[in-house]
Formats: sequence, C-alpha cells, structure tokens
Amino acid sequence: MSLPTSLSRCAALLLACGAVPALADDTDSSVMYRCPGNDYKNTISAKEAEKLGCKRIEGAPVTVIQMTKPRPSTATAASGGARVDPVAQRARDTDARRILEGELRAEEEKLAVMQKEFNNGQPERQGDEKNFQKYLDRVSDMRAAIARKQTDIAALQREIKKLPPPLPQ
Repeated sequence: MSLPTSLSRCAALLLACGAVPALADDTDSSVMYRCPGNDYKNTISAKEAEKLGCKRIEGAPVTVIQMTKPRPSTATAASGGARVDPVAQRARDTDARRILEGELRAEEEKLAVMQKEFNNGQPERQGDEKNFQKYLDRVSDMRAAIARKQTDIAALQREIKKLPPPLPQ
C-alpha cells in the first residue's frame, strides 16, 4: 500500500467519523454572525458571511423559546367533545324544517303577488309615470326584484333538501 493511498483512506475515515469537522464542513454552528438588517445567522460559513457582509459575534448567548401547548378549541371544550343526542338533533331538524318551510311559503306568496303586478312585463302605468322612461325603469326594477325573489326561493329549497327527511306520521 502506498503512502498517498493510506493517507487518503485515513482522511476519509476521519471525515466519516466526524473527527475533522473543519475539513468536512466549513460551517460552525457555535459561531453567530450578525448580517445587515439585524439578521442573525449561525448556519453559514465564514466565506458566506464575508460575502454577505456579516460580522462575527464572539460569545453570543443562545436563547431558546419554549412553545406552549395549544388550548383546545372553545367549541370542543364547551361540549366536552360529546355528540348531540339523536332525539334532540331530530327535534332541531324538525324545527328547522318547519321554519324554512314557513319562510318558503311566505316568499312564494310574495312572488305570486309580484308576478301578478308585473303582468308579464306589461304592468299598469301609474299616475306619476307620464315620462315613459320612468315607467321602463319601474318595469326593470320589478323584473330584478322577481329574479331576486326566485333566487331566494331556490336557496330556501336547497336548505330544506339538506335536512334529513321528516319522520312519517
């Protein structure tokens, strides 16, 4: 075995064991650098610090900030994580269905009145509508109000469909 070969093997062995960290890595995590903009780094090499314009800080104290455990959410804490009683949930669903169906009936009645007044786009002119543009503006407003009402009705119907079916009586 030649001398250069044995030296290279020895160096490789020392590097693998971590006996010569300066040869393996140019960074030293115990050295702290203060870079422009008050940016503190300990994971860069001396060459990188010089390029960035960082200054070495001798004997810099290390601060460790302990993390606190997150608190449980208030909803989980208040209910204890317990599930709602199925009978109580069924009663809530029944009440919700009753309320939504009542709102749906009321909105459908309002829509019927609006459509009757709209008269298929030909509502009667009112006394203050001598200006035809004023009449057209009112017709446009009526058309938009009917479209909004139809959207509201569709939303109520979707909400009712989300609820479980009512119990057979």
